[in-house]
Amino acid sequence: MPSQNEVFEKVQSVLCEALGVDEDEVTPEATLVGDLGAESIDFLDIVFRLEKAFDIKISRGELFPEDVLTSTDYVANGKVTETGIAELRKRMPFVNLDKFASNPNVKDFGTLLTVQDMVRFVETKLPK
Repeated sequence: MPSQNEVFEKVQSVLCEALGVDEDEVTPEATLVGDLGAESIDFLDIVFRLEKAFDIKISRGELFPEDVLTSTDYVANGKVTETGIAELRKRMPFVNLDKFASNPNVKDFGTLLTVQDMVRFVETKLPK
């Protein structure tokens, strides 16, 4: 199993290629949307590149559970409900949702994911 640093370096490389950003911009704390400029179309490319780079399979909605953010079961008045937050925590254990949970505007969700979250996600997919 690769070290966390090796996983980070591969994730960093994937993000540089997918988003056309410089390596020094892809820090663990950098957010994919806010800092690196990722748009929804980029997430498909990122998933594809991660699958290739790490020889893993990522199911649709596994990394970015957009279905939760568009469901009336989980969203009311533009905010993710407590039930929605619980579902996101269950499906995205690699992301710290505490700050988002305090003001869960759907429109702000995209600014949540960091490079470190991506590293943690990949680590969950790698064989032990």
